[in-house]
Amino acid sequence: MRDILNANVSRRGVLGAGVAGASLLAMPSILRAQEKSLKVGVYGGYFKDSFDKNIFPEFTKATGIAVESVAEPTGEAWLVQLEQAAKAGQAPADVSMMSQVAMLKGQATELWAPLDTAKIKNAGNLLDRFVNKYPDGRIAGIGAVAWYITLVTNTDVYKEPPTSWQAFWDPANANKLGLLALVSNSFLLEVTAKTFMGGTNALDTEEGILKAFDKLAEVKPNVALWYRDEAQFEQALKSGEIPMGQYYHDVTGLAAADGHHVRSTFPKEGGIQDSGCWALSRASKKVEEAHVFIDYMCQPAIQATLSRKVGTAPTVKRELLDLNEKEFAAVSSDIEPIIPRYDLYQTKSDWLNQKWTELIVG
Repeated sequence: MRDILNANVSRRGVLGAGVAGASLLAMPSILRAQEKSLKVGVYGGYFKDSFDKNIFPEFTKATGIAVESVAEPTGEAWLVQLEQAAKAGQAPADVSMMSQVAMLKGQATELWAPLDTAKIKNAGNLLDRFVNKYPDGRIAGIGAVAWYITLVTNTDVYKEPPTSWQAFWDPANANKLGLLALVSNSFLLEVTAKTFMGGTNALDTEEGILKAFDKLAEVKPNVALWYRDEAQFEQALKSGEIPMGQYYHDVTGLAAADGHHVRSTFPKEGGIQDSGCWALSRASKKVEEAHVFIDYMCQPAIQATLSRKVGTAPTVKRELLDLNEKEFAAVSSDIEPIIPRYDLYQTKSDWLNQKWTELIVG
């Protein structure tokens, strides 16, 4: 199964092979020689470029800690690399941005060094759902960034925005939908449960999951494209060829700002909110610097900068942010979100993929 966060963030730019090595070579020797430094793993392409330009230099100015940014590979390869390196007492990165499923898998092997919130005074700014905990309550990770998948439409075809995810099931929308192709990145079981079954708790049992599959299967006549290539759907949405579907809120907003006739709508049931955590490898010797970094990233001002410069949704409480209404709406919503059931993608991955192929995309 693809690592969910990596799969989604790849839309922000092409992940170039060998970027990690290039970033090391490009580091000025004066920074490498500094005593206080930290290796931080983030996703490549546009995402890493934005951090290198807008976040890391300011952090170094504020703290005196030099950052060596490492481009993480896609899929679960980075988790595997961190695991193998930790067994040898090595840390390819001290702190890494990890998906929620990778966080759970890393917990199983105690890969993540527990974080001390006494040293992260800004952790109190976070919404509770962005604090990732071990089963015994130790802090495994702290919310780094979030983003939304919403209901998107072509405004030439749909003059009025839809108000509910139920639009996907409307017979009037036959052969008009573009939906993400994987059970583990579309989160359509959660959408189904929230829209028709009272909430995602309906997925607590296999019986409930199968009921959600049955309901979701009713959408199939309306689907023109199950997409893995995000650019393919984006082009079809812009042209009106596939005028409705699910897509990333921030990317759709950027397309609209560029003059394309598209809109992103937060349905009344909420947009799908996915996110990633900062996690510290147990093999890292930079525990103090890592806590300084995570504390810095939890500041409302830094979260607001990420929203403005990187297009991510803030992980801190809305009232602490200086984002105006337009800036906040560009990346987030006050409607309670649909939170993916990451636990299921860890514990029932093979079964879910099998049923998804049998009942939905097969």
